[in-house]
Order: sequence, then C-alpha cells, then structure tokens
Amino acid sequence: MSDPALSRRSVLVGAGATAALGVLTAPAARATPAADPFTLGIASGDPSPDGFVLWTRLATQPLAGDGLGGMPDRPVDVEWEVAEDERFARIVRRGTERAVPELAHSVHVELAGLSPGREYFYRFRCGTHLSRSGRTRTAPAAGTLTSALTLCFASCAAWEHGFYTAYRRIAEDDPDLVLHLGDYQYEFGHLGYPVLSGIARPVEGGETFTLADYRRRHAQTKTDPDLQLAHSTAPWVVVWDDHELDNNWADEHHEFWGDTEKFLERRRAAFQAYYENMPLRRSSVPQGIDMQLYRRIQWGALANLHMLDTRQYRSDQACGGILGPCGQESDPTRTLTGDEQESWLLAGFRDSRARWDLLGQQVMMAQHDKAAGPLKITDMDTWDGYTASRDRITRGWINAGVRNPVVLTGDIHEHYANDLKLDYDDPDAPVVGAELVTTSVTSNGDAAGKDFSGDPENPHIRFHDDMRGYVRTKITSTELRADFRVLPYVSKPYAPAATKASFVIADRVPGLQEASTFAR
Repeated sequence: MSDPALSRRSVLVGAGATAALGVLTAPAARATPAADPFTLGIASGDPSPDGFVLWTRLATQPLAGDGLGGMPDRPVDVEWEVAEDERFARIVRRGTERAVPELAHSVHVELAGLSPGREYFYRFRCGTHLSRSGRTRTAPAAGTLTSALTLCFASCAAWEHGFYTAYRRIAEDDPDLVLHLGDYQYEFGHLGYPVLSGIARPVEGGETFTLADYRRRHAQTKTDPDLQLAHSTAPWVVVWDDHELDNNWADEHHEFWGDTEKFLERRRAAFQAYYENMPLRRSSVPQGIDMQLYRRIQWGALANLHMLDTRQYRSDQACGGILGPCGQESDPTRTLTGDEQESWLLAGFRDSRARWDLLGQQVMMAQHDKAAGPLKITDMDTWDGYTASRDRITRGWINAGVRNPVVLTGDIHEHYANDLKLDYDDPDAPVVGAELVTTSVTSNGDAAGKDFSGDPENPHIRFHDDMRGYVRTKITSTELRADFRVLPYVSKPYAPAATKASFVIADRVPGLQEASTFAR
C-alpha cells in the first residue's frame, strides 16, 4: 500500500544510500554475509556539540530463534562514513567497527570532533551491502541561543495493536530531535495484550523472558519501515518505561513475583538487549543488572534535556500497586527516582542557565483524581504514588529559579496538557510549571477521540484526548509551542495526522495558554 503523504525529504534520505554506491570501499571483513544484513535499519542518538552516536545491528534473518538474527558466531567488520551532504561528496569521518556476537552484532560508533549545530549524513557498509543513509545533527555550541528547536516525542508502541504510522508522520515533521519516552516494545506474547480494535499484526513468539526472546522482539520492532524512517531522519534520545522489561516493574521487584533471582536474570537480559538495539553511548553499557540511562543533553543555551529513569531506582508501588490513597504514597522515604538520581537532577536545576529545562520521563507528574466528589482516587504507578518525591523535585526547580520548567511524559496512552502545582487540592495555588503528555503510537488501538475537557476534579488538566499519535514541539527563546498530533486509526497503515490541540508556554510565564484546536 503506497503512502501519498510520503515527503520528498523522506525519499531523499532513504534513497541516498544507493546514489554513490561505488564511493564507499568495502572493508576487509572477517565474515561477509550473503544476504542483506541491514534489515533492522540505522539510527543516531545522544547528540553533543561535537558528535553523536551512530547505530546499526546486523541481521540477515531478524526473527531467528536464537536471537542472533541469522548472523555467524564470529565478528563481522562494518565500515561507516559521515558526510556533510546527502550525496556523500564531502566525507568528514570514516572508520570500521567490529560487530561481535556477544552484542548481537550491534554497532555503536561514538563520534567526537565534529562541528557544533550542523546537519550530517551517515551510512554503513558490510561487504557488498550498503545501508540506507541517515540524517543526524550535532547539538549547538554551549552557551549559544540558537534558532528554533523542533522536537517530537512519542511512547508506547504495542506491535499487535496497530501500525507505526505515527513514526512516519514524525519523520515528515522534519524534527531536529526525537525523544522516545518508553515502551518502545512490549514483552507480551501473541494475544497476550488484547485490545478492543483487534490485532492489527501478530507479534512473533511468546512472552519475553530470555536474552534471545528480547533480542527477537526488538528485531521484529526494528523491521517496521515507518520506525526505520523516523530513526534515519533525526537523532533520537531514548529512555525506557516498564514494558521494555515487564509490566509495572519497580527496581528489583516484579509486578507479582517480588525480588526473585528469576526476575533479576530477566532484568539482566532485557537491559542488555535494550543497549544492543538503541543508539546509546558507552556510558550506558549494562553492568550486570544495572544500566545508566539518566543523563543530560544540552541544546546550546536554549534547552537542557534532563532524561530520567523512573523504573530502575523506584520504591515498590504503594498500596499493593492498586489505586490509592492508602497513606503509603506520602511516605517521605519512598522515591520514584532514587536518591542519587534525585540529587543529580536537583544539581542540574541549580546549575542550569538554559532558557528551557525539559524533563523527559515516563509517568504522569500532575495529580489525576479519578473519582468524583470528596473521595480522591489516584494511580500508584505514577507520581501520585510518590507524592513526597514529586514535592521534592517540584520545590527543587522553584528553589533553583529554573526559568521555564516543562515535563515531557509518556506511558498513559492518552494526550494530556497539565499545569503543574505544589498543591493540587487548592484550585488557587500558583502554577509552577507545565506537563505535556504524549499518547501512544499504537497501544490501545483505534480511538475516535473523546472530549474529556472541563473535569471539575482536575482543573489543572487543560486538555485530555484518547486518540493515538505523538507531540510535536517548536521551542524558541520566547515560547514553546506544543501540537498534540492525532491519527484517526492505527489498525491500517498510512493514516493521516492532524493537530487536535495546541498550547503555548511563554518565556517566564508558568503554565499553558491554549493556542488553537483542530488545526492542521
């Protein structure tokens, strides 16, 4: 099925790899695969002022049962190139990396020494096989107040619930940066995660437990052409949520089993597969059952991106993980971020001189009272289950004088635009920040859209919609504009995208101003 909305830029980036086939010389590889090894695409990520990470993973048979993608049990040399133009006439860097079976033949090239704030193109070669070309960019120089930053963010892509058209629409928005805030893939096996709109396409295999299982699930996810397009269009900054490992996990606690050795082995496997399949720096190489994912990306003087990990260090969910309150959720010893990550974040607030401080994280920060009347019912898997932790973070950015704090959130499969407060029970309490929550790429399947506006229990929730999609932001020195992008269906490919609502956050004016609704 052809997509009439495919952009010229998408075609150029996809086709550029073959435009100069004879230019890239073949490396002296230890083993040259006979079939195309670039079936999982290419990606870049974690930009700095002088570099970024380039990624690919070799797989001639992506769904091979052993999780190794049909590759031989020996190293394979992969050559890479970086150029200033998409025809690769002005090559600035090249080299060879060895893809080893211990890391599922993944390649992570960590580049430095490039020029700040500019666009680059890259590609890989293995034997006679050439990858598609990708576009990426370096971050602006430190202290530089740059031109506008177009940043898109997404989360929650259940394979069986629909097609990944939202990623294609992100690519067509020509972003400078893409954030993925978790649930990049799901651990459930075929029919293990039912949805009312039906199964759009079957997932391969059962629930993921072993390293081979997680490698195969990531590989199937990476075969999607819309996801490959989005990865090749801009650098990505990724963090996980729960389904990269298991639903509602918390530190060493499984949702049901508790802290068993079996779960820790599963955690170790999931973490290794996540690193193998993402454009991450060496600082994120797993160390046993631990993996460093919280980090800071600086975009000149315009924005600091504080990427948080709200799963690996959290206290177990209060109230047995069901809805609260039960008194445990306000315990000051409980934490969503862990003490070390909290200290790191608060120090980042104090040191920040950026125009915008963006917190990329997983679960909803604003209070969400789900019950009408005086009884308060909240979700213990979100910041509502860790109210003291939320208070410390919020007071941290207030005390540090952060100029424009904005929280970017995923997880919940619905769009939200929230004003943030210290006291959500006082309707007159001042607004101290804003939260933008993206809906899912596919999870929960088709939704026609429902008007949730005017919730008297949650007046700080300014917008709420249940359609699939993503959020597109344009950030300048004077404002942040957020467009809530929605798709009418995901059960079929190539749905159009439209803007359901838009909000503006003005410089030094906490909270959201509605810009427009139902705009293109």
